[in-house]
Amino acid sequence: MKNALILFFVLPYLFFTTNIQKTDFVGKWTGEDNGEIGFIIFDDEGYAAFEVNGQLLGGKDFEMNGEKGEMTYKIDDSKDPIEIDLTMRKFTSKEERTLLCIAKFTDKNNLMFAMGYGDTRPVDFNGDETIELQRVE
Repeated sequence: MKNALILFFVLPYLFFTTNIQKTDFVGKWTGEDNGEIGFIIFDDEGYAAFEVNGQLLGGKDFEMNGEKGEMTYKIDDSKDPIEIDLTMRKFTSKEERTLLCIAKFTDKNNLMFAMGYGDTRPVDFNGDETIELQRVE
């Protein structure tokens, strides 16, 4: 009887929990920061880009300060909040810089996103580095 009660309460929980996957992030997200509208794009190949004022920074192949590079992303959904690493890599110099970020879905098309600076990952969504994003594509 005790096992039946446990199953009665646990099974519904198992069916209604969702695992966040990379595909949940894929798309174009928009948000406003200090009155400026920008976009973050996550593609299904693992590339990410920022778009502000029509200028694209990142993706599979972009140019910054005369040097070509790429920006990729990795998601660790085993953490709460979800950890996202955005890595910019220059092709010629092999220089690399990673932005440590966190994310939390408020629903399928809305996301809290916080970006760390330096080697520090944010721990919550209470700081100035937090932005609310909405899926547009």
